[in-house]
Amino acid sequence: MSITVEDVKAALSKIVDPNTTKDYVTGKAVKNLKVEGGDVSLDIELGYPARSQFDAIRAAVIAGVRALPGVGNVSVGVSSKIISHTVQRGLKLMPNVKNIIAVASGKGGVGKSTTAVNLALALAAEGASVGLLDADIYGPSQPMMLGVSGRPETKDGKTMEPLENYGVQVSSIGFLIDPDEPMVWRGPMVTQALQQLLEQTNWRDLDYLVVDMPPGTGDIQLTLSQKVPVTGAVIVTTPQDIALLDARKGLKMFEKVGIPILGIVENMSTHICSNCGHAEEIFGAGGGAKMCKDFNVEFLGALPLTLSIREQADSGKPTVVAEPDGKVAAIYKDIARKIAVQVSEKAKDMTSKFPSIVIKND
Repeated sequence: MSITVEDVKAALSKIVDPNTTKDYVTGKAVKNLKVEGGDVSLDIELGYPARSQFDAIRAAVIAGVRALPGVGNVSVGVSSKIISHTVQRGLKLMPNVKNIIAVASGKGGVGKSTTAVNLALALAAEGASVGLLDADIYGPSQPMMLGVSGRPETKDGKTMEPLENYGVQVSSIGFLIDPDEPMVWRGPMVTQALQQLLEQTNWRDLDYLVVDMPPGTGDIQLTLSQKVPVTGAVIVTTPQDIALLDARKGLKMFEKVGIPILGIVENMSTHICSNCGHAEEIFGAGGGAKMCKDFNVEFLGALPLTLSIREQADSGKPTVVAEPDGKVAAIYKDIARKIAVQVSEKAKDMTSKFPSIVIKND
């Protein structure tokens, strides 16, 4: 009995993508499906980076297709293809940047910058081309966290090249000032500096630009939200009520300016004693999950209050690169995949497909 393309599609419709929870046919991930006699070949094209899961996905698809009677050789390729998705109405995408993800918090001290750098590194580890913009002009910390120093080069006197470490391109005001120099600037100067950092950095074909936002909901955040084409925002909070109060304000700000919330990350969720292993919820419990329920957004994950996260970030080698196979790195990678899946399910940006209309006077 010979098998058909429809038979294979029926088998593939029963195999669920572990990240999107959709089957591969519904998710339109099946490409180049060919059936020759009993031999089957196809590609699975994911809309998000997941290099660490390619082998498991390939094995699951091969097993599902092999279950069909009469199947011979099964060949499956797995890859990721990241495309640009829609941003706020009236804004054009930046050249060489497909998607911008803002990482924000309502208040300082909740570990937003540490989360931003580890998420950027996690996306890069999964095979994406990633940049990191340190938008915290008053307190730039990404040069230290990424272990990068020096001045950016310029090839044309007008734009600058991003510095790079661990496969992530990075731009920060910290590269342009003395480490001990305070930024005694008013709001307009800060927002102008931020726009220049963003637009005058020669980003090299980024799938994702992660923006480490300054804390709060002030002038800088509003300018970024209104003038920068942001695909979505991630809110970082800690479980205690005072942090959640400010995180809710940050979330509402993004809603008002039309930027989708990709989800909430809860930092410092549980402290585990390094001596006895006792787990204690120092800052309370369940606050991030409750906030997600109140606003109908995704709870992306919770990170423990662990000495190693702080030590590794301070030493210029964040957790995802310091302990890539550790438990905490696995949490960051899981959160990064969830964010990328959320982005992949947003509408495709079609602005580049529209023709430009030029009116000439003859």
